[in-house]
Amino acid sequence: MKKQIEVEQPGAVGRSPPRKDGADKVTGRARYLDDLSFPGQLWGRTVRSRVSHGRIKGIWFDPDFDWADVIRVTADDIPGENVVHLIEDDQPILARDLIRHREEPIALLACADREKLEQALEHVRVEVEELTPVLDLLQSTTVFKSYRIEHNTAGLASAFAKAHRVIEGEYRVGHQEHMYIEPQAVCAVPRDDGGVAIYGSCQCPFYMHRALERILAVDESKIAVIQVVTGGGFGGKEEYPSVIAGHAALLAHKAGRPVKMVYKREEDVAATTKRHPAVMKHRTAVAQDGTLLGCEIEIVMDGGAYVTLSPVVLSRGVLHSAGAYRWPSARIDCKVVMTHTPPNGAFRGFGVPQTMFAIEAQMEKVAHELGVDPLELRRKNALRLGDVLLTGQKLEHGVSAREVLDAVAAHSDFARKRVEYARPNGSKRRGIGLSLALHGAGFTGSGEVRLKTRAGVELTERGARVLSASTDIGQGTTTIFAQMAADALGLPLDDVEVADADTSRVPDSGPTVASRTTMVVGGTVVKAARALGEILRGYTAELHGVPAGEVECRQGVFRARGRALAPFAAIARRYLEERGPLVCIEQYRPPPGIEWDDKTYRGDAYPCYAWAATAVEVEVDLDTFEVALLDVVQAAEIGKAIHPVLAEGQIEGGTVQALGYALLEEHVWSQGRILNTRMQNYLIPTSLDVPSVHTLRLENPYPSGPYGAKGLGELPMNGPAPAVAAAVLHATGKLVSELPISPDRLMRALERP
Repeated sequence: MKKQIEVEQPGAVGRSPPRKDGADKVTGRARYLDDLSFPGQLWGRTVRSRVSHGRIKGIWFDPDFDWADVIRVTADDIPGENVVHLIEDDQPILARDLIRHREEPIALLACADREKLEQALEHVRVEVEELTPVLDLLQSTTVFKSYRIEHNTAGLASAFAKAHRVIEGEYRVGHQEHMYIEPQAVCAVPRDDGGVAIYGSCQCPFYMHRALERILAVDESKIAVIQVVTGGGFGGKEEYPSVIAGHAALLAHKAGRPVKMVYKREEDVAATTKRHPAVMKHRTAVAQDGTLLGCEIEIVMDGGAYVTLSPVVLSRGVLHSAGAYRWPSARIDCKVVMTHTPPNGAFRGFGVPQTMFAIEAQMEKVAHELGVDPLELRRKNALRLGDVLLTGQKLEHGVSAREVLDAVAAHSDFARKRVEYARPNGSKRRGIGLSLALHGAGFTGSGEVRLKTRAGVELTERGARVLSASTDIGQGTTTIFAQMAADALGLPLDDVEVADADTSRVPDSGPTVASRTTMVVGGTVVKAARALGEILRGYTAELHGVPAGEVECRQGVFRARGRALAPFAAIARRYLEERGPLVCIEQYRPPPGIEWDDKTYRGDAYPCYAWAATAVEVEVDLDTFEVALLDVVQAAEIGKAIHPVLAEGQIEGGTVQALGYALLEEHVWSQGRILNTRMQNYLIPTSLDVPSVHTLRLENPYPSGPYGAKGLGELPMNGPAPAVAAAVLHATGKLVSELPISPDRLMRALERP
């Protein structure tokens, strides 16, 4: 295993060249959706519910208002199905009869005059018969999905009976806002063939494509979804863009003109998906020496008004809920329920930050009540090579739990500070805490098999072009895809470009989610590049009369037997002139031996896991109950960093986002309505709140990953929140079991006996 070391090497992989999109973004040349204009464009807005639950009795458009140049759309105007295409067909694109949450879309308006459009909204009245809403997830009786995971349950009763201690804990987390820089934004442009082109800020163009097919009732060939430069996503632009794209498309279809919809920040925060709140209960059986004997876990998540992606969020959450530890026996029950609040959906970590907070806080509670060192408790019970997970999966490679723990403990000076800060002095107390986390890369279970991910590479006159629907939402996809393809082809990085994510031009690579872009889609890109390279090597061998097996391409030059044959560009041009376009498309196939049973929920949930440990140092003011961050260290083992600087950026960014989840971010609700919908009152961390984040990049290459890479994007989100809770416990002697750890929650914890 290697620490962060830059090694000079001939290829692009493992180095940190400038981002492909960097210059355009820093100079302002990059054009986001709101920077684009289309001939004859109208602006669109949404008429929304102002109650959390009710029946629509009628929609009234003020007859005294001038509607002549205002396009109006209701559910009656939908040419196809009134549905948002996702896991279940329970969510309408426009409510017709029943309202299931405040902010539910009921009607749409469009006008060229933005000022008049705002006035028009005030002249629409929705008559509603109010019904009693369910707003507490623990009071809901509507279950969207449930799972049970069991492991050696025959020994579970014995484990609790012989335990030295049985330790119980309840943990709660609330909503978290994505707060991407750029709000939801799309423009729908009608086509001459009766179809539509959608330009949008999004993560998953083919999600939108399939949704529009059903809403508009047109053939897939008549729809094109083109991702434009996107100002952040974090999961918030996975499924929700299908809603706003459907709305813009319906208005454009009726108007026969382009319609742009760009949410205001207040609307974006009030109406779009959030991280799922959860209540999690743990019972842990532990031996006197700290060995874990068994666990019982109960999880309830709040899905909001509609199913959206809740079943798979719950799935990933429960599969990680026992943490990175060995459990001789376990039973885990979980469910996600309906409430009359805006639907919750994808968010970086996809259910794991919730369940990881609970298991890591519980581990801290176990250590505290046993009087043992929390680092040693984790080292003793951490998963090792050859261990078996609760689903029956055997860990056969790339297990780095102890390594990341040791790295972060050494770098943070954990042992010394634990002793030093145990001696309280004055009203300001310091503490240090840590956590251990893992994250499975790729879709859960058989998800990748069903997706049939495809990606390709096409020959250009200069080099090659990567074809993929995976989107760059700031994480650097265009750069790393180019790096991997360049090395697979033997080309300089500048000779490889990446096509725009346009559903009419690129194959369906699946959604840009689940820490799968580099490992799954990137690996497919590498296979396609190698296939294209093999064709060109054979072609070059024919031209130069040498055996194909002796031809190689290095730094853009074909060579054989130690001599240069021809530049890649010359061969490419000749091939294109003689034989025409050359495109190689490959489909992802899981590594051999990966098996999963969706019915029993047994088998290999993920092909591999990335590992992380986090140490956080805090200072707690016992007069104001404020928690100040002093130092943060995160060690992440990610297989292989394709672009080390981008990888470190992912670790730093995810860590800061998770620290906001731990200490600051909280929605204030009133009868199903969010009251704090602005960046001024929904607080996220700034540079004044977070010290420098020290990243330790460890590498333990995954044999089936491209160049050894695993997934990375979600991993850093999992560990910081429980590490903060552990540090506060060390400083004060009290474990705050609900996020965020706000001054009022800390005060109440300290007041409890």
